[in-house]
Amino acid sequence: MKTLIAGIALFGTFALASAQTITFDKTTFDYGVIKPSSDGNRFFNVTNTGDKPLIISNVKPSCGCTTPEFSQDPILPGKSAKIKVGYNTATPGAFNKMIEVFSNDPVNSRSVIYIKGDVNANAPEPKVLTPAEQKAAAKAEKKAAKTAKKVAARN
Repeated sequence: MKTLIAGIALFGTFALASAQTITFDKTTFDYGVIKPSSDGNRFFNVTNTGDKPLIISNVKPSCGCTTPEFSQDPILPGKSAKIKVGYNTATPGAFNKMIEVFSNDPVNSRSVIYIKGDVNANAPEPKVLTPAEQKAAAKAEKKAAKTAKKVAARN
């Protein structure tokens, strides 16, 4: 009987190890201090670090001031997708919002990501990036996502 239970437990461990796994490039996006009515759209990168297709079934914000957009198309192993999160920046004040992400990841079927910031009329004007700065920022973001994949693969 003990052998049977050990065998079932071992099989379950292997089954989970060979499944779809959701990994985020970051779990909190800090808007910093922004002006009222400024662009409230931000993106979270989601990577499937497993070996089976990952499907995001729902993305649920904690309030009506936050609107997510996502695709339910399968994310193939090793591939990434984006979750767009829009925040209504019309109301001044600090904010800290939770967004639930539901997927077919057998270990993390419900993941939580956050947005935070402060809508303030005295916020500095956003800096317009040169093409070289945009390229450097994109390169840094890719490097961070690659590092996150390596960390997730080790865990």
